[in-house]
Amino acid sequence: MAKLDYYEVLGVHKKASKDEITSAYRKMAMKYHPDRNPGNAEAAEQFKICAAAYEVLSSDDKRTIYDQYGHSGLEANGGSTQFRDVNDIFGAFGDIFGETILGSIFGGGRGRGRGAAPGDDIRCNLTIDLHEAARGITKEITFRRHETCQTCGGTGSKPGTVAERCPYCGGHGRITQSTGFFSIQSTCPKCRGAGAVITDPCPDCRGAGLIPKTVSREIKIPAGVDTGTRLRLQGEGEKSPEGGVPGDCYVFITVKQHLLFQRDGEHLICRVPIGYAQAALGAEIEVPTLDGPEKIKIPAGTQNNDVITLRGRGMPVPRRSIAGDLLIQVYIEVPRKLGTEHKDLLRKLAKMEGENVLPERKSFFGKLGEFVSEFFGEKNTESK
Repeated sequence: MAKLDYYEVLGVHKKASKDEITSAYRKMAMKYHPDRNPGNAEAAEQFKICAAAYEVLSSDDKRTIYDQYGHSGLEANGGSTQFRDVNDIFGAFGDIFGETILGSIFGGGRGRGRGAAPGDDIRCNLTIDLHEAARGITKEITFRRHETCQTCGGTGSKPGTVAERCPYCGGHGRITQSTGFFSIQSTCPKCRGAGAVITDPCPDCRGAGLIPKTVSREIKIPAGVDTGTRLRLQGEGEKSPEGGVPGDCYVFITVKQHLLFQRDGEHLICRVPIGYAQAALGAEIEVPTLDGPEKIKIPAGTQNNDVITLRGRGMPVPRRSIAGDLLIQVYIEVPRKLGTEHKDLLRKLAKMEGENVLPERKSFFGKLGEFVSEFFGEKNTESK
């Protein structure tokens, strides 16, 4: 069976540069990667062929022999690597700019697994007042996370030294245990997937490659947020020790209680005291709103705990161009101390109300009379 042309396998011309060959291989590896083609034997075979092509064309010596003599020349000089399965490919290539080829494709960094785990998320708490929550605001937040150690450049090794290949996994970062027809791959317990062991750690980060640091970032708070709202700063969390994507920073919002307004979702409630005369005769009073004081009319005959609604004067609804209402709940305030003239006027008023009983009071006292008659009537019947 004729062997495939390695240039055609990767889809590059014979004068392609190393960067072009690497880029082409990345695309082909992404296309035929086993994780993207589960159970597809043909894709797995193509994945191995692409790896063999890259293994030859990325080497100056092997590429020269291949260009002059083809596959027969490679076989005469030891041949190209024969990958038995995809696990051989994951750890076969040397590092390129600090990452393995497959690591750079599939999110790996210091590790050589199929996919590096992302960094941890972090939490940041932010307290704002009601006016800031109503209008939206940009705030600066400060939090701590781990940054790359500047002394060792994130390698974890003391400057001037390098990590040694892990003797347990051979630098692959993973170990494979076979049982009959099954094989189980797991992270190397000695190097924890790094593929290398630090023998002389950096004095500043103690081999971690990361050091704690306080950072400041700006975050835009949208109008209408409430206590418990969670905002995300993507990629501002902890770095992945395996070279994967960094985690996120989640900002949890707390809105301080207001002295005058009580919040109920998008609505605001404000309790406003009025006098007896204002409730009975009606009045114009000044009430607070988020935009400043505003005058409203109190209808004559207003009762205790009546509500006057100011439409659209509450809190904005996030992601919608509407707002809740401001509910003015009035309550009749009874003075605790009265002057002589004030008392005389109230006595006259009480006398007038006694002669002209108000409807609600008449209804109440009428029901009270019926209750007393019925109660004592039953008692008299039982005694007989």
